[in-house]
Amino acid sequence: MKKEAQLTNGVKLAYVEEGAGEPLILLHGFCGSLHYWDKLVPLLARSHRVIAVDLRGHGHSSAPDEAYSMERFAEDIALFAAAAGLDKFHLFGHSLGGYITLAFAENYADKLLSFGLVHSTPYPDDEAAKANRNKGADSIREHGMEPFIKALVPKLFAPQHVASMTAEVQAAKEIGVATSPIGAIQTLYAMRDRKDRNHVLRETTLPVLLVAGAEDQIIPVAKTFTVQKSNVVEALLPDAGHMGMLEAPEQLAEAIGGFVENNRKSAPLS
Repeated sequence: MKKEAQLTNGVKLAYVEEGAGEPLILLHGFCGSLHYWDKLVPLLARSHRVIAVDLRGHGHSSAPDEAYSMERFAEDIALFAAAAGLDKFHLFGHSLGGYITLAFAENYADKLLSFGLVHSTPYPDDEAAKANRNKGADSIREHGMEPFIKALVPKLFAPQHVASMTAEVQAAKEIGVATSPIGAIQTLYAMRDRKDRNHVLRETTLPVLLVAGAEDQIIPVAKTFTVQKSNVVEALLPDAGHMGMLEAPEQLAEAIGGFVENNRKSAPLS
């Protein structure tokens, strides 16, 4: 059942939770919602308390007409965790959610047991990508969400899955079209202006999971697997594009669940 949390900064976040055990928060990607994780939540909830959140500007959460930033998104999650009574938790973010996860790890590392990027990257936008963000915002402002989403969603899936996973593609389109135009525009600008956070991966001592899709047309594998260290685990989904939670949910659940369990076993006793 969907719930709501009213944060002290005035933002309302919608969320779902399932299971018991160590808490694990999932953050969706741009023009997505907590329903991106519908296939994954029950798999992970077998051994964890899993919480999937609608980010500000998305799903059923507030869409304030103000400047967004990765830092502001991360603050929302910190306030949400406090409201939910979560002392420490695992945090995994898909695409945009990964950018937010890195900002969270930079500013609130003491709240994390581990974190992970799913089809995401610590690199900032290059100039061409920044220009495309602006074009996207202009398109939404002029024509609304539907044309933008119809052009975007097929690129999110591995080419062969656009035809073979018509239900998943359609679900992603419906979620995207329902996104607040204000939220989408402000999020585009926030992604455009985000900073390089490779240093977060280089400097963190927390366990990190990096998940890439071998057929990702949005973020190449090399842009996800940017740092090799003993505390960083890489997981490649061989048949997935940018939407592993829809294209390969069992493999993604195994990667995340196995990573969390391995770190639980290796964590020092307090």
